[in-house]
Amino acid sequence: MNKYAVSLTRCNTYSPDEISQCLKRHFELLGGISQFIKSGDKVLLKPNLIAPKPRGCATQTDPQVIIELAKMLKDYGAKPFVGDSPAWANVYSCVKKLELDEPLKKLDVPVKQLNHPRTCVLAGGLKVGISSIALDSDVIINLPKFKSHQQLVATFAVKNMFGCVSGKAKALWHFKKGGSEKHFCRLLIDVYSLLKPALTIIDGVIAMDGPGPINGRARRLGWLIAGTEPIAMETVCARIINREPEEFPIIKTARQSGLGCIDEQQIQIVGDNYKNAVCLDFERAKIIPIRFSLLRVCKSTIKQLLILLKLRKT
Repeated sequence: MNKYAVSLTRCNTYSPDEISQCLKRHFELLGGISQFIKSGDKVLLKPNLIAPKPRGCATQTDPQVIIELAKMLKDYGAKPFVGDSPAWANVYSCVKKLELDEPLKKLDVPVKQLNHPRTCVLAGGLKVGISSIALDSDVIINLPKFKSHQQLVATFAVKNMFGCVSGKAKALWHFKKGGSEKHFCRLLIDVYSLLKPALTIIDGVIAMDGPGPINGRARRLGWLIAGTEPIAMETVCARIINREPEEFPIIKTARQSGLGCIDEQQIQIVGDNYKNAVCLDFERAKIIPIRFSLLRVCKSTIKQLLILLKLRKT
């Protein structure tokens, strides 16, 4: 039986040294950095930059994870850049709110809005506009935040790649496919599969529980989690917070559809053992429908346009 490796490292702070050491350990546990990138590769670092909230809110991927990984890739000879298409505002305002703009500038790491969509046909047959900037990168490293989610219970590895769907098209897909939990989650899985991140590293040092993914509670979890198979990673994340994997729509859909790691016996944990540090009080979000009404999509689009207009004037 083939095993899917999920790498776990205990990481209690965002100090540069601790984050750097944990990232290095992940690469070592997973076979070395050369397994994922080559010198000269254009590497998209795809964090979760959903809305311009400061790092203490745990809404976005912590800046130190992005900075230390960018340093490591540059030292290896790669050409990293940071990109996303936030649901609210734009990537530049999100980066600025994290106080990440100046450190990235000093490292000569560009920040790019994931726009200029190109129509792609997903495995399930849907035609979706995916950012050409993401598609044209040599390598993608997915850097999601470990968060509760009011529509999907929690999000770990898979949903972050939905940020490569440009602009408010994401809200439109909530309207089109949100009537069926399975259909919407299959869309998320198929977007991930199309983009094929070489590596996913989940920021669970300070996680979010409660009414996520934007306004939940920041709480210390103490993990960086890495791997190449997203459903295996999602399954381990569910276990870390003492939940059955079937409670999570993305995992449930993957198993029903035979996509990715559908059997926990196929997962090989490397690194630290989570079983001695399971979180027993992770607060679930109150679940609301996945589907956005057409009125909500319109209001959301108008609100986004007003936010962007305001940002342009500042």
